[in-house]
Amino acid sequence: MNIRVVLLLAPLLLSGCSTISSFSWSKLSPTNWFGSSLELSNNGLSGISATTPLDERILNKTLDGDYRLRKGMSMSGGQMVSYYEAMDGDKVALVFHGNANNRVNRIEVMDKSIQTSTGIHVGTEFSDLYEKAFGVCEVGSDENSGKVVCRSRESRLITYVFSGEWMGPVTIMPSDDKLQHWTISKMIWQSK
Repeated sequence: MNIRVVLLLAPLLLSGCSTISSFSWSKLSPTNWFGSSLELSNNGLSGISATTPLDERILNKTLDGDYRLRKGMSMSGGQMVSYYEAMDGDKVALVFHGNANNRVNRIEVMDKSIQTSTGIHVGTEFSDLYEKAFGVCEVGSDENSGKVVCRSRESRLITYVFSGEWMGPVTIMPSDDKLQHWTISKMIWQSK
């Protein structure tokens, strides 16, 4: 191939690549070929915990630039607080909520590649974790209305939000046999 053609096309190709906002070049790293290294635990999400400042630069570094971060504001307990949504393409994969001190106090995980130490992830069935909802689960409210929220056996700081088919009222817990095939739609770590 003629070197002039290559020299003319290279800047055009490179400038075109810079406009792909949802592509993360770090995903090409060999360390990311076999899945996510992020793990949800009693301490938070890998290196992100209650001591982590809610700062875009720090979150992005801990997440290895695998997500595009989007900042937002909301009200909590009468105070304005910040949050960051970690986007994977056009989908929200993670949400980091801050407290009044601007530290991470809640992490919502919707990314299927993130697991707990025992392999629990978004998509895990209720029947893989529980036999009965009694004493462990409650009917979801607010943003989790129509869902069931269950405490993790691994950590008192982690809850699982289950979703599935249910024709009954959103204020009533589905029967255990209905819940068996419901799946985790979100995992939540709350610092307190």
